[in-house]
Amino acid sequence: MALLVAALVLTSAGAGGARAEPAHVGSAACVGCHDTAGSDWTQSDHAKAWTLPDETTVLGDFDDVTFAHGGQETRFYRDDGKYLIETEGPDGRRRAYEVVGVAGVDPLQQYLLSPEPGRVQTYDIAWDVEGERWYPVFPGPPPPATDGFHWTGSYKNWDGRCAECHATGYSRNYSPATDSFAPEMAEIGVGCEACHGPGSDHVAWARQPEDARAAAAQPRLGLTVDPGASQQAEVMQCLSCHSRREAMLDGNPPPGTPYHDAFSMTLLRAGLYGPDGSILDEVFEGGSFLQSKMHAKGVRCSACHEPHSATLRAEGNAVCTQCHSPAGNPQFPSLPLRTYDAPEHHFHPEDSPGAQCVSCHMIERTYMGVDRRRDHSFRVPRPDLAVTGSPDACTDCHKDRDAAWAAAELEARFPDSPHRGPHFATTIAAARLDPQGWVPQLLDLAEWREGSGIVRATALDLLGAVPDQAAADRVIDLLPDADPLVRAAAAGTLRSLPPEDRLAALAPLLSDPARSVREAAAKALLDANPPPGSPHHAALARARQEWRDALMLRADFPETHLQIGGAALQARNFSLALRAFEQAVRLDPQLVEAWSMVVRLHAAMNDAAAARDALARARAANPGNEGLLQLP
Repeated sequence: MALLVAALVLTSAGAGGARAEPAHVGSAACVGCHDTAGSDWTQSDHAKAWTLPDETTVLGDFDDVTFAHGGQETRFYRDDGKYLIETEGPDGRRRAYEVVGVAGVDPLQQYLLSPEPGRVQTYDIAWDVEGERWYPVFPGPPPPATDGFHWTGSYKNWDGRCAECHATGYSRNYSPATDSFAPEMAEIGVGCEACHGPGSDHVAWARQPEDARAAAAQPRLGLTVDPGASQQAEVMQCLSCHSRREAMLDGNPPPGTPYHDAFSMTLLRAGLYGPDGSILDEVFEGGSFLQSKMHAKGVRCSACHEPHSATLRAEGNAVCTQCHSPAGNPQFPSLPLRTYDAPEHHFHPEDSPGAQCVSCHMIERTYMGVDRRRDHSFRVPRPDLAVTGSPDACTDCHKDRDAAWAAAELEARFPDSPHRGPHFATTIAAARLDPQGWVPQLLDLAEWREGSGIVRATALDLLGAVPDQAAADRVIDLLPDADPLVRAAAAGTLRSLPPEDRLAALAPLLSDPARSVREAAAKALLDANPPPGSPHHAALARARQEWRDALMLRADFPETHLQIGGAALQARNFSLALRAFEQAVRLDPQLVEAWSMVVRLHAAMNDAAAARDALARARAANPGNEGLLQLP
């Protein structure tokens, strides 16, 4: 067991595997034939997601201007054709850094700097494109150079945290030994092949004479995915970037890779989502959309968004009235045929902000200072749920009123509404505070077969370790669930079972079709040791190896070392746990929970001097922190 967990930090090979044919050909090869789609794409935010700095791509003011924020000055200027940013580096000294890349085009633009070889970072004074001004992406005081959130710190790394969704055919190629990256990619920016897959086979097929193409017809025309084949194919391809998730493969998985073989989706956790599943932190659109009735009914991303230009298919409410109107849409026969875009429904003056469908059904939150994003769960306003801590669309606009007023107004205007009554927000809000006090309700929510998988999985995630055999039996019944999110979350709740019983229950998940489920089962079976040659030994070994590989891909993340440390503690390998938590605080000196474990582990290993030294280092990095002050 010690060797198993040790491999989590001592092995760096095998992550991701070799890329299979066909090869990338570049978007220029696509645009030559697909001229309309290519023209639309060329002007899109996708095409401009990552560019090299030049007169056409840099929008910020580099005319030797200075921006001051929180006692820190940044100078933006040009010299000999280069764009330069003069600021405080990783050692706290000021120097000029050359802009090596440009991230985004709207509504903000960030600039990429390389403070040392093998590492590109995002600078966090950004350009507000609409406001034409420099501004801090994070409004608080700039962190010191020793902080993980300094622009040179681990959380601002472009290579490992951002680039894969801004590039095509990207591999991060992180080396734990040197703590550096050697990224490779087919193309910067989100090119045609980022969504359709490497194009060499398609190009070869297309260059044949017409009769030969017909005779040599290929599945998906030689591409690795056909996003139009099904709702699932399209939505999950979009969600590979448009979701908050943890990667299990290096960089961009080839399009067509099943989502749950490449990523583990983040559930509706506190601080990220409201109790009702609405957006709080930047979670992108995926976790919201999976909760929606639209997703349940088969709606695709391209129903509202033109996929090549990445623009909406219509202006204003016309996007929604494609379907939500007296005429309806024959693709969705269950839609009520009625007028929605009228004061009789929205009770606001026509063409006013309150008359826009999105104002009530897609709450808006602002991230990175100026980036306004909308919730994609398309929920009916429920101001009565504000008591759970859930956002309220009504008082987002009517700031001089409270949620009780809004709830009374809606009840008066829609007295027979089916959208009132029990809601999972009540259970999630209460269970976030006291999960063991809400076990029956959490189990009921997990068993809600008509509910969204991400909601049901969140209930299991909150449940934690089941408290008794009756609860365990109900969870075991969910292990064959159709949704990988539910299966993976169910695996993690059986930790209270004896290892042999847990292995018997989770054995089928070790060979699950979805890698995210196999990894979840492996994590839940850290203390299981089936003898070599037994029925489950090989499957458990393979699942553990997949988890180790995924962890090593993310070895540049402080969070990864918290996971490794926790696994080592479960295995009672204290020396390995100590190394993992020490690595976590090296990458982020402000991780107080990791410092606490470093101090306690030294003490538990009877090294009082090392514990005192670690505590002194922790307090120096986090002066005045209450948790550290309470440590002996």
